Amino acid sequence: MTVGTDMAKLLAEVVDRDIRIMHVCGTHEAAIAKYGIRSVLPPQLKIVMGPGCPVCITPQGEIDAACELAERGCIVATYGDLLRVPGTKTSLEQVNGDVRIVQGAAKAVEIARQNPDKEVVFISVGFETTVPTVAAMLLADPPKNFSILVSHRLVPPAMKWLMAQGEASLDGFILPGHVCAVMGYHEYEAFPVPQIVAGFEPEDILLSLLMICRQVQNGEAKVENAYPRVVTREGNVKAQKLMQEVFTPTDVEWRGFPVIPDSGLALKPEFEMFDAQKKFDLVYAKVTKNSGCICDQVLRGLCDPSDCKLYGKACTPRVPIGPCMVSHEGACRIWYQYQLNKQ
Repeated sequence: MTVGTDMAKLLAEVVDRDIRIMHVCGTHEAAIAKYGIRSVLPPQLKIVMGPGCPVCITPQGEIDAACELAERGCIVATYGDLLRVPGTKTSLEQVNGDVRIVQGAAKAVEIARQNPDKEVVFISVGFETTVPTVAAMLLADPPKNFSILVSHRLVPPAMKWLMAQGEASLDGFILPGHVCAVMGYHEYEAFPVPQIVAGFEPEDILLSLLMICRQVQNGEAKVENAYPRVVTREGNVKAQKLMQEVFTPTDVEWRGFPVIPDSGLALKPEFEMFDAQKKFDLVYAKVTKNSGCICDQVLRGLCDPSDCKLYGKACTPRVPIGPCMVSHEGACRIWYQYQLNKQ
């Protein structure tokens, strides 16, 4: 009997009532779908998706601002996953401007040095995982024609908001291994709910589910680390110090969510010369959803991607209507890739 089969058998013995567990990491959803983990779980145990895809939760107003920069003649450098995310009128893929795919901020700085007569803006999107490299780059004195559109989000405040709403009836969380590798997991200890830091192999995920279910069975609510080969409680302290030197928490909107207090990052005053929003006097418009897309409900764990009437029909990875069908970490894109239907 394999390790995975053994843990699936143990889960069947432990789970004796309905349990809903949320993960907040697109890579976890990709692994769960790829390895067919849901197919070996007890019927009472359900894993739902949370706001674990940074591209998916980037508000439409920020996409519109990025497109406006390209239309105004800036070179816009972006991760490839952002290209097809729909704005109000267009996307970065279709906008009339110079948009370039890069692997990170360092490459965008290189483009700025090579084009001193052009303004270069890097769309700085991502959770805590990507922030330290951006901070290090800004501390290394980039050229004056370089700036960033800050679109970073922080995971713990979103989890706090979700638990306060109580709408998804959650019994526990699988914590994001990549984020916790940087930030540790001490911040999550304030939440009175079972939580397990998990890796990305099928055995990692099954182990995390088993540990959560055992906490539920025993009436416990604590953080445990099932990914000790990568994650420590304190995390990468040096990376955290870089972040704190350059950025400060701020209230921001998430797509599918309201403004969540202290859930985003803003540049500190001494780095505001690199803030594209201030440099180009950009206004993030509040956009009201006007399509049948239910990405907002998928991101809050209320629906499966296949519950959407547009899923796999009008909305596909080539012609996405909602952001969850765009990114490789988006739940709809993952379910479409692995031809999944409702749990």
